Amino acid sequence: MAWSRSAGIFLICSVAALSGCSNMDRASTSRGEVKGSSASGRELGQSDTNRMATIGMRDNLNSLYLLMDKLYRRNPAEWKKTAASREESIKRVRDAIEFRQPWPDLQGQRDIKALSLALTPDFAGDRVAAFIYSSADMIIAAHDGKTEFFLVDGLDAQHIYNAGRNIEIAVWMLGNRRNAAGKVLLLSDDIGESGRNLSYEREFGKIVGRLDLLAEFLTEKYRRAGINYVQNFFGGTFLQFLPVR
Repeated sequence: MAWSRSAGIFLICSVAALSGCSNMDRASTSRGEVKGSSASGRELGQSDTNRMATIGMRDNLNSLYLLMDKLYRRNPAEWKKTAASREESIKRVRDAIEFRQPWPDLQGQRDIKALSLALTPDFAGDRVAAFIYSSADMIIAAHDGKTEFFLVDGLDAQHIYNAGRNIEIAVWMLGNRRNAAGKVLLLSDDIGESGRNLSYEREFGKIVGRLDLLAEFLTEKYRRAGINYVQNFFGGTFLQFLPVR
């Protein structure tokens, strides 16, 4: 009887422990859920690295579009230079980025030259458009001019790493350079008596983080290829099943 009682207590405790583990494994979704892309036939031509680069590019462009909207809201005088509405200006910039068209105010410059021009104190055009366009163009240039990647594509880890550093430099210039009137080039993050708004910095930080992760992953991929070869060689040589009859 004592053994039966002990066994019952043990069973109850075991069930409770398993239930607790189950609850621990169930992650909270109160702040949102992870969402993946829908499967498509195009993925058949992509390696894991290609897919990671494609998703990273998509997310980085979406971050830049979000930043463009936020910058226009804080700097409405910029979109008024070239468009009838903020929405119209956003669409024009997005189309120019995604269809790889030059941006008129940048005088035919692309990549880091365009970014440098957009951040000069005496730039007279729509600075938000020029800054976002040139940032996107620079990131795309670092990815060999592409926004989607397949098995035939190769990426240079150092170019992507350099793109992350360029974004860091550009953000610093944006917040520290002054125009002729002594004002920052564009209003963005704000730290004042009414509170702190660092949402711009966080979004730029996401872009830099994605670029750095992809650069490190690309470097790791080639290093791991050699390690995997050695593992497979020794595994194939020494890890043999033994006869049992």
